[in-house]
Amino acid sequence: MEFDFYKTKKNKSASSLKSKLFDEIQDAFFVLTISADNDYNMPFINDSAYKMFEILVDDIFTNTILSVYDRIHEDDKNTVKQSLIDSIKKGKKWDVAFRAQMPMKGLRWFRISSKRELDRDKNVAFYGRIVDITDLKNQELKLKIAEERFKFALETSTSGVWDWDMKANSVFYSPQSLDILGLEATSTFDCPESWNEIVHPDDLEKYYVALYDHFEGKTPFYENFHRVLTSNKKYKWILNRGKVIERDTSGKPLKVIGTHTDVSAQKEKELELMKKMESYSEKNDRLLNFSHIVSHNLNSHAGNFKLLLDMIDLEENFAQKRETMKYLRTVSNDLNKTIEDLSQIVNIENNADIVVEPLNLNAYLSRVLNIVSAYNHRNNATIINNIPDDATINFNPAYLESVLQNLCTNAMKYANPNEFLKIEFNFFLENGKKVLTIKDNGLGIDLKKYGHLLFGMYKTFHKHEKANGIGLYITKNQIESMNGSVAVESQVGKGTTFKIIFND
Repeated sequence: MEFDFYKTKKNKSASSLKSKLFDEIQDAFFVLTISADNDYNMPFINDSAYKMFEILVDDIFTNTILSVYDRIHEDDKNTVKQSLIDSIKKGKKWDVAFRAQMPMKGLRWFRISSKRELDRDKNVAFYGRIVDITDLKNQELKLKIAEERFKFALETSTSGVWDWDMKANSVFYSPQSLDILGLEATSTFDCPESWNEIVHPDDLEKYYVALYDHFEGKTPFYENFHRVLTSNKKYKWILNRGKVIERDTSGKPLKVIGTHTDVSAQKEKELELMKKMESYSEKNDRLLNFSHIVSHNLNSHAGNFKLLLDMIDLEENFAQKRETMKYLRTVSNDLNKTIEDLSQIVNIENNADIVVEPLNLNAYLSRVLNIVSAYNHRNNATIINNIPDDATINFNPAYLESVLQNLCTNAMKYANPNEFLKIEFNFFLENGKKVLTIKDNGLGIDLKKYGHLLFGMYKTFHKHEKANGIGLYITKNQIESMNGSVAVESQVGKGTTFKIIFND
């Protein structure tokens, strides 16, 4: 049904329509006049005002504006009064919010907004509206409390908030986020591409995989641990979380919000714990390996002893018994050697107070080369020593001599008979650690086949008459007892390189 004001019958005047509209509106409308002599009068106020302020109709016209003014909260009366005076004197609109105490509804919030007019006789008229804003104020209060709680939670946590507007390709960071990243202002780091520069190269791929898995809806939210380069050029571990909160009609993400949490201390403890667990696991494996060796080797020797003694009991003449006694002596010597080897390993594992001194590497290398010079290949070997004269390491003297002797002896022992032996020594820094490499052009080792056995006890990989498989096992134990590590690269027929990384 259409309503055309131009076709309205004359008896439905504009005044009648306005009256009906006023009756339906819950807000209070008023006209307040103030004469040049400062006389106040309220010539008009609609019916909603009576209900709003819980005032009888007769009272509001008897006491005029005072009926409403009496309802205003004591703490707000001066504010309302001063705002009216300022409006009269300065020619501004009268606009003020205040509280009023109602007999039945209790404390309510109201807002007055009005238009000011001045006539020739300096009389002021305000044509205004009063709105009950209690619900709005309550919502504002709840919002303010929620914001304060959120602000407090952020300020007292290690998390910062970020907001990525993908349409504008810009990112907002909260002060906590900037603090975590070591930045002073967002303007220096407000585009997403900047992350390529600060995320650790080793973490960049998994960072993007986690991010785009969420963008494609594979995960309910984005979560990733990674390292970031801060302004002081140091890496820090953070937990980065985010969620798409707006997408376009095709599902493409438009807006993402998330948090950064500094987890450096937690991650360092985690890595330290993992390192300790790896160390304990390795020691446990060595202990298990050692127990197998002890069990197997001592049982073998014990079996040999029993067999030979049984043979002696069965033999009738002295000559036969004497011949068997020679074998018994051989078995006894082998047992002594096994016990010596095992005792040496036990001493390395149990020696908690190993003496560590700054040692000149060249001095010990020269001594070792003189010791192993008895090997036939020594006279034909070419020694290439690239170790600086002043190179020093913190190590146990006996262990260093043993390590160098074992590795040099191996190089000479397993020289390629078809090549002139060359042994090259290099010393350098790598990732802040001192490194020694010993490279030869000998027979080499098939690491694919024997790599997992290389440092095992009594493991040999060449048919050499003096190979006993104990040297590399002891060498590895000695280096690791100094908190160092040893690695090997080798190719059959091309030679072997041992790499020792010292803990200083």
